[in-house]
Amino acid sequence: MTPRQAETLRLFREHVAEDLELLAALHDREPDAAMLEALRQLDFPGDLGLHLTSEKGRQAQQLMSQALAALSEHPGKNDLDELAADYASIYLNHGIQASPEESVWLDDDHLICQDSMFQVRQWLERYGLQAENWRVRPDDHLVYQLKFIAHLLNQEEEPLEEAGRFMDEHLLRWIGDFAQRVVQRCDTPYFAGLALLTDAYCNELRDLVADITGQARPLPEEIEERMNDKAVNKQPEEAPQAYVPGMGPAV
Repeated sequence: MTPRQAETLRLFREHVAEDLELLAALHDREPDAAMLEALRQLDFPGDLGLHLTSEKGRQAQQLMSQALAALSEHPGKNDLDELAADYASIYLNHGIQASPEESVWLDDDHLICQDSMFQVRQWLERYGLQAENWRVRPDDHLVYQLKFIAHLLNQEEEPLEEAGRFMDEHLLRWIGDFAQRVVQRCDTPYFAGLALLTDAYCNELRDLVADITGQARPLPEEIEERMNDKAVNKQPEEAPQAYVPGMGPAV
């Protein structure tokens, strides 16, 4: 790799990590007036470091832009309350049954804190990371997964293939279903746009990782076979919590 290529790759990793941190922050909490103003000042989502080129990506960016443009420059209490209520329905009380936690989508019984959570925890622990409070927000939560991919990209010594493998084995197995459920059932264009944008962004990122590394993106059935083999060969772990009051199941 030439010095110029190395610098281009460094900037790619840096800018994408910043994008993922921003997307994680938007999924982390309901927007307030300050956050909405900051997004306008950034010209979000047009300011993303990764320029989305797919039709799905362009549509998601357009929907997100329109959602922000439709909100008042000085949103009142009713506007913010509507966004807060929609956030709660998606991320807190499962009102629209669109869980932001991987286990719910992949577990046969759609329960939280199942195998996916422990698998993501193993990834986090490998890099000296941990979820702040897994009983409140499990390790396989969307916010943690976006932040972890950003962390992998920020580790310049870490091959891009690792970020791609994590995305294959975890986030990309369910983010599309999550996004579609949010779009179909949420009450605000803001969260519909955010869900579609996150899905489109992560898929285009994975395609770029495949292009850069020269390693083709595995087919879904190949990923499922890989994960089934891991489940068969895994060591006994701490018994999962099948249910935490107020948190699930949510699909």
